[in-house]
Parts: sequence; structure tokens; C-alpha cells
Amino acid sequence: MPAASTGASATHAVALTPSSPDTETDTRLTPGGPGYRRMSFALFLAGVATFALLYSTQALLPLVSADFGVSASTASWTVSAATGALALCVLPLSALSERFGRRAVMTASLTVAVVVGLLVPFAPSVEVLIALRAVQGAALAGLPASAMAFLAEEVRPKALVAAIGMFVAGNSIGGMSGRVITGWVAQAWGWRAAVGVVGVIAVLCALAFRALLPAPRHFTPGSLSPRSLARTVRTHLSDPLLCRLYAIGALFMTVFGAVYTVIGYRLTEAPFSLPQGLIGSIFLVYLVGTVSSAAAGKLVARLGRRGALYLAVSTTAGGLLLSLSPSLVMVLLGLVLITAGFFAGHAVASSSVSRTATTGRAQASALYQSAYYLGSSAGGTLGAVAFHAGGWGGTVGLGILAVLGVVSVTVWGSHAARVRERRGLMAAAH
Repeated sequence: MPAASTGASATHAVALTPSSPDTETDTRLTPGGPGYRRMSFALFLAGVATFALLYSTQALLPLVSADFGVSASTASWTVSAATGALALCVLPLSALSERFGRRAVMTASLTVAVVVGLLVPFAPSVEVLIALRAVQGAALAGLPASAMAFLAEEVRPKALVAAIGMFVAGNSIGGMSGRVITGWVAQAWGWRAAVGVVGVIAVLCALAFRALLPAPRHFTPGSLSPRSLARTVRTHLSDPLLCRLYAIGALFMTVFGAVYTVIGYRLTEAPFSLPQGLIGSIFLVYLVGTVSSAAAGKLVARLGRRGALYLAVSTTAGGLLLSLSPSLVMVLLGLVLITAGFFAGHAVASSSVSRTATTGRAQASALYQSAYYLGSSAGGTLGAVAFHAGGWGGTVGLGILAVLGVVSVTVWGSHAARVRERRGLMAAAH
């Protein structure tokens, strides 16, 4: 299997491959063309269901702690187990999508996840709840990477960032609606009823997704050979640009996972002492993520990939610092900035992975998703530990370290690009 291109040349190589030109003979989907809107809405709904299920207990952690008599660190595993299992299973399930098709794997994943989601409210202990959440996360692993690969194959390159931005926007809507709905439902009827409502919503999204998603026209079945899979993975992990994008996704998600796992505990304490319904409504700030992820394509067009990442990093860091304020208004503003920066950075990094990988796109996206959700799992667990050790300031400190990591990786990438450019000029001169 040919090795993927590295560095800046990878994007250029994608533009020159026979399948890439955005010409009149290109039969792939494009905005305004037939099928594009149905496809976008179907994957939007898949994103809604994925994030609503994956983070269904996050806003309810104080209630889970109280119900089972466990600490915040233990309760946080109801989120971390789901995201960790997703991270571990996304690569093997992406391999299945190479053999059996993106749409088939996405449908099967979503079906199993919603069935488990209907069982979660009946968990008799925190251990069973964590186990069910791990199974649910493993099931959902078949959806993110397959969706990215589906878009890379079925959408014209010029529209790819916008199309992936819509899928990521669905993630933000799912994360927001799941938390807001669970907050108010839990306040009236408890956390079990709340996660049950999320499960029903996910069932409706899954049915609509399957009905709307068009049949793929550019998918070519691949091999399930473990040797072939290992070769593809080695190819991607030997690409410096892809590795930097994986690190950026993990670090952004570490911030996001830490903040949103712990924020409920902070807001239930003095000086805020908010009820569960209002805490759930705080997640309406996810709407900002919907806008920033959908606008990622315009940001890249105006600022370039690195410029868009620097803007996302600055916005996230500013939000973290603002959230240290004892004023509820400033905390909310901080959450708005953190959310906007995170979703913009995620959309830019994930779309760059899809454009950079010239072979084994599902595995390239799967490796990104693995890094991304390992970051979420680490952020949720470490964020809770930091909160116990140093309060909200400890959680913010963890977030700042992760943000500095994104800056370091991006600066390193810029330096590497300049070195390659100088070497190319020198080689041309000789």
C-alpha cells in the first residue's frame, strides 16, 4: 500500500489525484447539488444522537454521585468509560467500514448504542452503569470515523470542510440538547428518567438518519486483513502532519472534557448554588459551538489552517481565564469562549486529517477519533482529580497546560514547514 504524503505536500497531493478535481465530470456531492442536503441532514442527526448518548450522564454527575453515594471522581467514570471505550474501538470498527461500507457500519453502531441507551436508566449500581456506558461508547465507535470517511469519499474536496463542519455542528447540538433536557427532566423526575428521555430522542434520530442517508456511490470495499490494517496504521503514524493533528485533537478535547465534566459540581456549590435544571441550561452555550464549527471552512479560507488553530487556541485560553471569576456572568462568558474555540479547532483539525490522508481514510479518521476521545476520557478523569485537589483553579490549570500543548504542536508544525520549504528551494537551486 503506498505511503501517505507528509507535511504540506499531502494537501497538494490530494488536489492532484484523479479523484480530487472539482470539475464538471465529478459526480461527488456539492452544496446545492442533488442529495447534498439530505446527506448533510442525515449526518447532522447522527452527530446529534452520538453526542447526546455519549455525554448523557455528564450534566447529571452530582445526582449520580448522590444516588449511589460515590465521589465525583467515581461518577466521572460514567463519562470516561464511554469515551475511553470509543477511543479503543474506533480503529477496529473503522476497518469493518472499509470492508462492509460506511453506511452499514454507521447504522449498526447507532442501533446498538440506542438499544443500550434504553437500558441505562435501569442500572442497579454505579458499577453496572459504568459497564453499560462502556458498551455504549464501544458501539458508538463505528460512527465518527466512518462518517468522516463517508464525507471524504462522497463530497467534493472544496466542500469537505463545510460538510464536516455540519457533522461537528450536529455533535454540538446533541451535546447541548442532551444536557439541557436531562437537566430539567432530572430536576423533576431524577437522573434515570433524564437519560431515558435521551435514549428515546436518539432512537428517533437513528431512524431518520437511516431513512435520509443516500447510498454511497464512491465506496470501494477494502480488505479486513490484520496485516493490511497494521500497514495502513503504520503509514498514518509515520506521517508527521497527521500525528500533529491527532495530538491537537486530543489536547483540545482534554480541555473540553475537563471543563464540562466538572462545571456541574462547581455550579452546585457556593457562591452559585444553582438547581439542576439551570445547570443543564448552561449547556445552551453549545449553540456557539454549532456556529463556530460550521464557520470553520470560512476561517481556514481566510486565515489558513494554522491561523484558524491559533484563533481557536486564543479563544479557548481566554475562556478558561474568564471562568475563574466569581461572577456567574463571567463564568458563562468563559464557557462561551471555551466552546467556540474548541469546536472551531476540532472542525479544522478533523477536516485536515480527511484531506491529508490519501489512502485508508477511515483508519486516518479513526486514529484521530481515538486520540480525540482518549483526550476526552483523560480530561474528564484528570479534571475531576484536579478539582478535588485545587478546586476550579486546578481544573483551569489543567486546561491551560493542554492549550499550551496545542500551541507547541502548531508552532512545531510551522517550523517544520519552513524547514521543508527552505530545503526545497535549496534543492531547486542546485
